[in-house]
Amino acid sequence: MPDMSANLAQAVLLAKELDEDKVTPGVLGFLVFAALAVGVWFLMKSMNRHMGRVSFEEAPEEKAQDETAPKGTAGAGTARQGEAPKA
Repeated sequence: MPDMSANLAQAVLLAKELDEDKVTPGVLGFLVFAALAVGVWFLMKSMNRHMGRVSFEEAPEEKAQDETAPKGTAGAGTARQGEAPKA
């Protein structure tokens, strides 16, 4: 039995040595990580709310061009697809 107690004593000393040299994040590291996780969760929640408000419907391209050009000048200097250019 003396061998077992000697081994136990060596194990305790070895564990004590390792604990002193071991670097762990501890409670502060956990709190920082938890704060970052909560911040990311709030950002994701806000992003989803803003993305829900966005309308992705686009106006047809021809309609958008006709509305921006003044009346009487739509297509005056350009040939439309399938038409010959005006001379």
